[in-house]
Amino acid sequence: MRTDGRAGAFTGAVLTGGSSVRMGTDKAFVVVRGAPLCTYPQRALVQAGARRVLAVGGRRSADLRALGFEYVADRHPGQGPLGGVLTALGAATHPIVVVLACDLPEVDAAAVRGLVVSLHSCPAAAAVPFVDERRQLSAVAYRRSALPALAAAFEAGVRSLHHGLASLDVVEVEGMAPVFEDLDDAADLHRYASGDP
Repeated sequence: MRTDGRAGAFTGAVLTGGSSVRMGTDKAFVVVRGAPLCTYPQRALVQAGARRVLAVGGRRSADLRALGFEYVADRHPGQGPLGGVLTALGAATHPIVVVLACDLPEVDAAAVRGLVVSLHSCPAAAAVPFVDERRQLSAVAYRRSALPALAAAFEAGVRSLHHGLASLDVVEVEGMAPVFEDLDDAADLHRYASGDP
């Protein structure tokens, strides 16, 4: 059990293959406060000590590589976030994999480390932030050993993370900063860019 507050070796992944229907353009590359949106979770993973940072999915593989990502084609394109998580777990090389949505401009290294340390300190298959009385599924730390259970759920027709996690032993991590708000559409983007709450 790790009790010193340091995160052990882990792979990071950012889901960059969503359809971005509500945003109206490729969400990962929307410029927010001077930087592409996908670079915010990337930075959090790097600063937290991720040994590899994958970009999972999307059509702009060359652009993602230019931003410093290791690009991995989504093995289940168009099949929702669970398909992206399965791709990330399959491509990872460490026992723990932190998977972040691409639209988390406030996520930070402390949040990532908190998830990894929580997973190190218990036998659960996944660690999920529990903020404002609900699970924040845009940022989850998984054990790679969860892959068979999640794959079985996917084969049974499950596509959402909420229902996919129902097949796992999950630890809810409380006391984390509220840094998991995502930007789903142009209104969210405008509100965030203008500094409105």
